[in-house]
Amino acid sequence: MALEDAKRDVDGAFTRAGFKGLAFENAFGGAPSFLRRRYSKDLRGVDLAITGIGFDQAVTNRPGARLGPRAIRAASSLQPYDPPYGWDGFSPLEAFAIADYGDMAFDYAKSADVPGLITAHVAEILAAGAACITLGGDHAITLPILRAHVAKYGPVALIQCDAHTDTWP
Repeated sequence: MALEDAKRDVDGAFTRAGFKGLAFENAFGGAPSFLRRRYSKDLRGVDLAITGIGFDQAVTNRPGARLGPRAIRAASSLQPYDPPYGWDGFSPLEAFAIADYGDMAFDYAKSADVPGLITAHVAEILAAGAACITLGGDHAITLPILRAHVAKYGPVALIQCDAHTDTWP
């Protein structure tokens, strides 16, 4: 795909032929997927799956994190045209097969079920052989995601960067 293709191609989230390469679809149109990657539940040959978990029923004050996955996808539509600046010739979009796995479905009225559903959802991605990046959601989604990784890989380490003071004593 090249810049010329933006004149006629739209909705690469559904019509892209593969999982690698830069994308030149107009940023203002089409269905937003993460970095204009193709949506796919079939992860054969995929190195990295992006999934959203729009859960925010564990927030202490202001809900809205449930809208994060959609907002991140929309913002990322501005990024898939060039390799990242300063990466000296390395382009992750061309090197890795990346798919947007969509958002995890759950019943908002049954929030007690969500942690187990998150663990199962991420475990499904990992079992397919893909690495997983999760777009969230509030702080409550982290532990179930880690549980899925520990079940597959054993002990893990976590570095969390959080600019908010909502969890400070």
